[in-house]
Amino acid sequence: MQTVKQIWHILVGIKDAMVLLLLLLFFILLFAALSAGGDPRANRGGALLLDLNGVITEQPVAVDPRDAITGNVPTGHQFRLRDVVRAIETAAKDDKIKTVVLDLDSFMGGGATSLQRVGEALDKVRAAKKPVLAFATGYTDAGYTLAAHADEVWMDPMGAVLFTGPGGTRPYFKGLADRLSATVNVYRVGKYKSFVEPYVRTEASPEAKAEDQALADALWEEWQADVTKARPKAKVAAMAGDPAAAVKAAGGELAKAALANGLVDKLAARTEFSKRVAQIAGEGDGKHPGDFQSSRFAAYLAAHPEKGGSEDIGIITIAGSIVDGEAPSGTAGGKTVSDLIHKALAERDLKALVVRVNSPGGSAFAAEEMRRALLDVKAKGIPIVISMGNVAASGGYWVSMVGDTIFADPATITGSIGVFSVFPTFEKALPRIGITADGVATTPLSGQPDLLRGTNETTDALMQAGVEDIYRRFTNMVAEKRKMSLDKVLEVAQGRVWAGGAARQIGLVDRFGSLDDAIAEAARLAKVEADDVNRVWIEPGQGLLSGLLGDFMGTRAQAPSADIFTRLAWQQQALAFSALDEARGVMTGPTIQVRCIQCPPTAPFRTSAGSAQGLSGLMFETLFPSR
Repeated sequence: MQTVKQIWHILVGIKDAMVLLLLLLFFILLFAALSAGGDPRANRGGALLLDLNGVITEQPVAVDPRDAITGNVPTGHQFRLRDVVRAIETAAKDDKIKTVVLDLDSFMGGGATSLQRVGEALDKVRAAKKPVLAFATGYTDAGYTLAAHADEVWMDPMGAVLFTGPGGTRPYFKGLADRLSATVNVYRVGKYKSFVEPYVRTEASPEAKAEDQALADALWEEWQADVTKARPKAKVAAMAGDPAAAVKAAGGELAKAALANGLVDKLAARTEFSKRVAQIAGEGDGKHPGDFQSSRFAAYLAAHPEKGGSEDIGIITIAGSIVDGEAPSGTAGGKTVSDLIHKALAERDLKALVVRVNSPGGSAFAAEEMRRALLDVKAKGIPIVISMGNVAASGGYWVSMVGDTIFADPATITGSIGVFSVFPTFEKALPRIGITADGVATTPLSGQPDLLRGTNETTDALMQAGVEDIYRRFTNMVAEKRKMSLDKVLEVAQGRVWAGGAARQIGLVDRFGSLDDAIAEAARLAKVEADDVNRVWIEPGQGLLSGLLGDFMGTRAQAPSADIFTRLAWQQQALAFSALDEARGVMTGPTIQVRCIQCPPTAPFRTSAGSAQGLSGLMFETLFPSR
């Protein structure tokens, strides 16, 4: 009877899952039908409305249908960087568009170089004598990076402007490992290769902390320079250095402190802001107070497709963690990217190739697999130009070595030339619960690496030799491709991470410039006139269901509260869980990796990360994953 009940419960569970799946598909199809129908107001001129309720990303993360069912989807909408830039720059030349409006209430960032690129596009709108207006209940670093490029910065009277700057904490697992009597085996090369430290230390080493501080200081200096240049009257240093004093001087009112220090121009509710936009863009349909005539981002982009010439310049993106095998967009699968390169090489008459890198690294083998595919391109006499995004470190820098020219931004995080390997064994933990292990061997490597009894001297020696061999390949490749002496490479390597400005000074990159600059350089090397360039985006295909899921889940994803303090807390929570997800990738990924721990996340925070089990449970799963 008990067996029958169990079978019945299983059948009921299957039935419930199928009902949920059908309901999800129904709403997705309904959403697609409504979207296809279009909004008659979506592309009628007036104001280009950029409601950035999510993140700006180099390559949106594909939504797996299984993740959609469980709710494990990226938080907020994902806006592709090149789409945002193209929409803004098109609006600058579009006579129907009178102004660009930034709604930053639910904006969650996008990386320093990406935001600077959007800022440059906004400056083109202002240069075309069209005002840019921004509104938010409160501004933090990312949102203000864009708002600083606006002619008018509005904020709700109950809001605040608070700058945190780069920095923060990350989890360290040694105490947990010690409590559980687990052995974390680590092999590494590089004095500054601190990716393994969370597993073998309770705090950062002096070398790692010094490097982290230097990197944070460089990025903070670059951010302040960018914001001050865009908005000279903003007293950023006063609000960032001693915000409590600035607020006290304003009578204890946070919003007035922002106004007094030139960070915002007007304190008013959203309705008043909308009325101001209506004065420039024209009145809307009158159904809502302050409604204004607007063009919505997605429809405006669709109505203005990218135009090109007759000569193909390929652009391929290596975004996210570098992993072995195949992977969806937002993650750089070695086989996926290599196959895309070879397919484009076979099917297109490419005159040049631009590689956009936005990755903290990962699998050494996958990085080499992609580099070899790019060497096949060079073997055809096709020039390759590298364009670094927010992050191009470790494995990301490994791939970049193939370029004829490397472009970066002063705020790009790069370098991290080092190698490591880490995995846990349980020879001390299992006897505590009455489990022992025994067996036979025929060679020193029989049963190695032994998770039950630990590694032996032979395994340790070979693992360290493997790490050192990869490091030797890495540094020799840098010396050859960057035309540097090996001694100089070893001096700037050691796993050390550099901001783009310093990386250019020491010779790791060639020039500062955006993706557009890299494309222009590729065309020059290929002797293609600018007007003849046809940009060919080489990207993994996205299935219809995955695409619809991405759009549907993006519109439904939970964005952080407009309250400034809640948003700051949310940002730290997102960073903490992103660090845990990254650590879990290390523990479950390939044995030898070239990855950067100081680099910020390259993928959006997922809504369900850790929600079911709590932080301590997620930490345990991170250190001891079920493979």
